[in-house]
Amino acid sequence: MLSYRHAFHAGNHADILKHLTVVQALRYMAQKDKPFWYIDTHAGAGAYALDSAQATKNAEFASGIGALWGRKDAPPAVVDLLDEVRHMNPDGKLRYYPGSPYLAWRQLREQDRLRLFELHPTEIDILRDNFRDAGRRAMLYAGDGFEGIKALLPPPPRRAFVLIDPSYEDKRDYARTIDMLEASLKRFATGTYAVWYPQVQRPEARRFPEQLKKVQPNDWLHVTLSVNAPSADGYGLHGSGMFIVNPPFRLVAMLKETMPYLVDVLGMDDSANFEIESRLS
Repeated sequence: MLSYRHAFHAGNHADILKHLTVVQALRYMAQKDKPFWYIDTHAGAGAYALDSAQATKNAEFASGIGALWGRKDAPPAVVDLLDEVRHMNPDGKLRYYPGSPYLAWRQLREQDRLRLFELHPTEIDILRDNFRDAGRRAMLYAGDGFEGIKALLPPPPRRAFVLIDPSYEDKRDYARTIDMLEASLKRFATGTYAVWYPQVQRPEARRFPEQLKKVQPNDWLHVTLSVNAPSADGYGLHGSGMFIVNPPFRLVAMLKETMPYLVDVLGMDDSANFEIESRLS
């Protein structure tokens, strides 16, 4: 929906799960010499000021990146994410938070490519400004990533990481995500596809993980982070999930090491928990 602005939620607990997974997956992919593409279907602005009016309205970052900032006991995957955030905040004060496009750009090598979609007219302008010096290695598209991705698959190097993370404010996004994933796998069966989704009290959200598992019977990884019990009124985000098709094989071990720490640090009540499921060949 064109009303959605991620700046209100930048750096929250859902971003932590999504972004540490993205960073680790891309680092694993970069261990092979062959180039790959990073494709983001809903890129947002690319980076966010945490002192902006949007970010400070609910200060969601305070219980996400803010709770991790400055800690000395983090496991390696969290340290890697914190290092990326520190790169954007070299004076040590937490003022800015990187979005998925910025984090991905930092992991890419000279031979790799970035392809970003964003439909919101304000967000795409900010995204273009943030990537104004990226050159031809990064291409930005003002349009619907659900539709636009068709023209990019399969990518020339036959290697890609695709992040699919719509806002889901429009409940049709759940069905559109399933349809896009199925169509994308027909075009490019060996790509890595990472679907982020919110844990909210909505029938579409509760059904979504099982629907994702049916898209491809094997070679998937599913991780969730819940930070508190669902609210009595049924509103609000109490957690999130990442469903990854054709995941890098080392992601499971990384998540098993990392998720207990995130529950301990980011959890808000006794209902905080994580779950890791996988069906790998």
